[in-house]
Amino acid sequence: MSKTAKRLRAFLDAAPSVALVEVAEAKGSTPREKGAWMLVSPERIFGTIGGGQLEFMAIDSARAILKGSISPLEGEMPAKRAEGVTSGRSAQVVLSPVETTPPGGFAATLPSRGRETLTLDIPLGPEIGQCCGGRVEVAVRHVDEAMAADLVASAEISDAALPHVLVFGGGHVGHALASAFALLPLNVVVVETRADALDGMPAEIDVRLTPVPEEMVREAPSGSAVVVLTHDHALDFLIVAEALKRDDTGYVGMIGSKTKKATFRSWFLKTAGGSDEQYARLVCPIGGDAVKDKRPAVIAALAAAEIMTALALPAK
Repeated sequence: MSKTAKRLRAFLDAAPSVALVEVAEAKGSTPREKGAWMLVSPERIFGTIGGGQLEFMAIDSARAILKGSISPLEGEMPAKRAEGVTSGRSAQVVLSPVETTPPGGFAATLPSRGRETLTLDIPLGPEIGQCCGGRVEVAVRHVDEAMAADLVASAEISDAALPHVLVFGGGHVGHALASAFALLPLNVVVVETRADALDGMPAEIDVRLTPVPEEMVREAPSGSAVVVLTHDHALDFLIVAEALKRDDTGYVGMIGSKTKKATFRSWFLKTAGGSDEQYARLVCPIGGDAVKDKRPAVIAALAAAEIMTALALPAK
């Protein structure tokens, strides 16, 4: 993926001043969970707390704080009304100084330093043109140098802890999968035996050229997803067998048909020393067979969703 720490560092380096916007409390139906956060500079934003009027109001408040238009003194600020909203009521955003710890997504790794914070209490109803029905407290505060360093360091730790996905094969579907995975919170490596097949891979994706790709399966971290779609069915079988014989893989998938899957089963049980229990973990074809469109981008989209579901990533 485009690693969070790298993008975060670039954002902070380019911004003259930055405010952190964090969901401090989420009650009822809300766009994002408690701990979701974003950064706001005078010109740009990094991340999201769910979009819509809630986010627009938070961004406006953050930029007002950066300009010095809002002080940490208790007060009120009228909410913006969405275009087309006819409710006569006016939402109020209450600001008050509180002490908080760093963003929820990084609470386990950031030191617990108190920082002066403005809290926006926002109802997600017709008052602001949003129909979620819940209520959100949003904490807004300046990001100083120490906090910026903490955020980057914690993002690096979070990046390293992301699930690993090994994609074996850099053909048409391999390239399409790499492009899909580049947008997701994953550590992805495309493994190939052919150097030219790795040309044009997204910059966010790691690549590995090796004459013995199955060794990469043995070295993969626990919980890794293994996706096999090489140019050679015999090589596919070797890699899948290695993956199935590990009981700690998060997902094992192979591109192919029912015939290929049946052929693999016979070889796996009779020649490779595999078991029916191990074989039962194989996903083939990847992405399922409900959608008959076999264009690489479609297969990649379906497979990426399937793998994300299998890995069951926690929200950040």
